[in-house]
Amino acid sequence: MEPSIRKSAVERNTKETRIKLELNLDGSGEGVIDTGIGFFNHMLELFKKHALVDLSVKAEGDIDVDYHHTVEDVGLVLGKALNEALGDRRGIVRYGFASIPMDEALCETSIDLGGRPFIVMVSPMKHMMVRDFEVKLVEEFFRALSVEGRLNIHLRQIYGDEAHHVCEGFFKSFARALRAAKAFDPAEKGVPSSKGVI
Repeated sequence: MEPSIRKSAVERNTKETRIKLELNLDGSGEGVIDTGIGFFNHMLELFKKHALVDLSVKAEGDIDVDYHHTVEDVGLVLGKALNEALGDRRGIVRYGFASIPMDEALCETSIDLGGRPFIVMVSPMKHMMVRDFEVKLVEEFFRALSVEGRLNIHLRQIYGDEAHHVCEGFFKSFARALRAAKAFDPAEKGVPSSKGVI
């Protein structure tokens, strides 16, 4: 049976960042994103649109130091909100996969909402920059999301030589994989695990 509400609101305040986030898993891609980091805002906008979630994020961080704390902490907060919104994960598909072309780049994501955090990101471009944003921060974001969201994420760059396109491919393919995994399976009457619990 589908729950009527799959929403969460989370706040996190530290000496490095202050974050407020609202998530509706059954949205339509609405919400306001403001992290203070232009490229990261762009990636989160892509995510909410292609995952069909409503997402609002207001983040203030020590971006004068670098972007790491803000990007990682937004991942932690989004992961926590995702975990809360999924509840006991009863009736969901659980697994998702998407392969997304972005001009010359092709990236794919496989996810499992089965409760076990893990991430693998395969990309030869991890230490390249998009303006002042290091591609490695994409991995840090998804690692944090994986831990608090309790999901397994595998990101793979098949090919591509433009770092902006590769980042877009990762965020869009993750979004589409999540969209598939969070959907309800009419044939699934309980929790999609042989353990009986996720």
